[in-house]
Amino acid sequence: MQPYAEMKAAGSHWMGDVPAHWTVSRFRYEAAINGGQVDPREEPWSGMTLIAPNHLESGTGRIIGVETAEGQGADSGKYLVEAGQIVYSKIRPALNKVAIAETEALCSADMYAMSFRDRVHPRFAFYYFLARPFHTFATVTSMRVKMPKVNREELAEAPWLVPPLEEQRAIANYLDRETARIDTLIEEQQRLIEMLRERRSAAVRSAIAEAGALGPTDKLGRRTKIGNGSTPRRENAAYWSENGFPWLNSSVVNRDQVSGADQFVTSTALKECHLPIVPPGSVLVGLTGQGKTRGMATRLVVEATVNQHVAYVTPEPAFWAPEFLMWLLRASYEQLRMLSDENGSTKGGLTCADLKAFRVSRPPLDEQRRIAAYLEEQTTKIDQLIVETERFIELSKERRAALITAAVTGQIDVRDEVA
Repeated sequence: MQPYAEMKAAGSHWMGDVPAHWTVSRFRYEAAINGGQVDPREEPWSGMTLIAPNHLESGTGRIIGVETAEGQGADSGKYLVEAGQIVYSKIRPALNKVAIAETEALCSADMYAMSFRDRVHPRFAFYYFLARPFHTFATVTSMRVKMPKVNREELAEAPWLVPPLEEQRAIANYLDRETARIDTLIEEQQRLIEMLRERRSAAVRSAIAEAGALGPTDKLGRRTKIGNGSTPRRENAAYWSENGFPWLNSSVVNRDQVSGADQFVTSTALKECHLPIVPPGSVLVGLTGQGKTRGMATRLVVEATVNQHVAYVTPEPAFWAPEFLMWLLRASYEQLRMLSDENGSTKGGLTCADLKAFRVSRPPLDEQRRIAAYLEEQTTKIDQLIVETERFIELSKERRAALITAAVTGQIDVRDEVA
């Protein structure tokens, strides 16, 4: 083991001042990584829980989505994990994924399963992994390769703090209690966001439903122009430019409006590829995809072109207010999803023909504008509440991380809890 001053000189200065009665060590002196792989296709291992990085929640230590090795179709060697041992994801350590195994299990080769010497309490070690000193060490160390990863030799050199064992237990108890309080608060705020989002959707559905009685029902394609675009060949440099014409894919339909693009095509691409110039005021609708983009709508406020996975609906100004048309199609999301599912594709998909034949109610223009203005006002208020709540959650998560770091580095004295 090295003296603290020497470890600081070696690059551990971000650890801060450590209490004098704590020992400063290295991971290799305190822990042992499990070795020896088993075949997850054989009993009894096939029926055991298999923990992979995607089963761990980032930054919290929670195990999610428990599945057996057989259920995951595992066919390569896995490591045995004893109940109470720690599992740590060695890939993309910036995601900060670690957990304590609740039962005997397997873990993937992308994880380390480990035990600790008698002088390190596993629950303290769990929190130490989540704290800023170790997280910083692992993140910086992993940046040497394209896929960030911490190998065994690098992990062995990680700085490690060892308080007296009773103090470690007190720290773990303190953090169990305090993080549970923060987690409860975060969960309450997350439920609030879901309620606000549902209130937002309900406001749109209600206003559009009332509008349905104010005008005739007709096919959407009768008073609009509907089409889609393409994706120019990526290997042709003549088609793509950093300062060209805005080109949009289906990711944009998750927004209420689109005022810019991340990718641009050249005038050559506009001439040689199927790339319509879509005017401002058009509504864009996602045509394909397994996520929420299929059937989602947004309003275009700049001139742009689109790829084949996005339909543009350009309204005739004498019959449609663009803002209202966007809300109308937003309120029709579930119907459009059902329509796309009926097309028989395993992924589901809408077509421009589906949209042209889709029947909608068209109130008088003044009513359309009034309803659109009302929905803009109502949704803006709700969106602001959502933003404020999301910020509160982020601050709570930051406080949780800071609290863990302060406790495992001795900035918070919990020895009174030992007494």
